[in-house]
Amino acid sequence: MAETAQRVERLAMEAVLAAERALGYEPADVSRENRGYDIESHHPPDPQAPLRFIEVKGRIQGAPTVTLTRNELLCALNKQAQWILALVQVPPSDAVGEAPVVRYVAAHHVARDPGFAAVGVNLDLDRLWEVGYPPTP
Repeated sequence: MAETAQRVERLAMEAVLAAERALGYEPADVSRENRGYDIESHHPPDPQAPLRFIEVKGRIQGAPTVTLTRNELLCALNKQAQWILALVQVPPSDAVGEAPVVRYVAAHHVARDPGFAAVGVNLDLDRLWEVGYPPTP
């Protein structure tokens, strides 16, 4: 189980980093720094462009929910214009021809105060996927 979770997390991060690079951004993995997001991405051709704060959530295809931590929710709430939730559907195996699928969800769909005692909040993955969009600048 832990091996599967690590595989999903690794593939999801790789997919979002690649998507950001394909859009002309320079992403940096900051996931170990507990900032409320996993990737900080900037756009070198436009020095005035704001940083993008991307929280990556990789899930095996068919998973029903995604969990956002208190820290992630508060970051989305406080940095709505810059914060993005990247949902990544990861195939159940490393079969040839199957690649992770990335969709971005704007912060306003998830940004909220989680409440005093909340550690995190479970959200319906299908509903988030519906309001998501392919990675764009």
